[in-house]
Amino acid sequence: MTADTQVSKEKLVSDLKVLIGDTEELLKATAGQAGEKIATARERIQASLAVYKDKLIDAERAVLERTKEAARATDEYVRDHPWQAVGVAAGIGFLLGMLIARR
Repeated sequence: MTADTQVSKEKLVSDLKVLIGDTEELLKATAGQAGEKIATARERIQASLAVYKDKLIDAERAVLERTKEAARATDEYVRDHPWQAVGVAAGIGFLLGMLIARR
């Protein structure tokens, strides 16, 4: 999985959380409204909301598992190749220092 895909999934999870929150607020705001059509719409929305909450939980678990896999792989690589890891970190530090010094 690429970093862009990971970021996209995290953004999707975040956007779904916002959407679910907004939908719950809308349901609370219309709780006092009467009418058969509104009641039917509220029931459909609540059912859909329950489904999407479950999907959101699954998506969060998948993102968390991928993050843990990446951390384990990084840890394993650093333990297997400590001097290469130190060299890469030093190189990145040097480049960041050069960029900061230019400003």
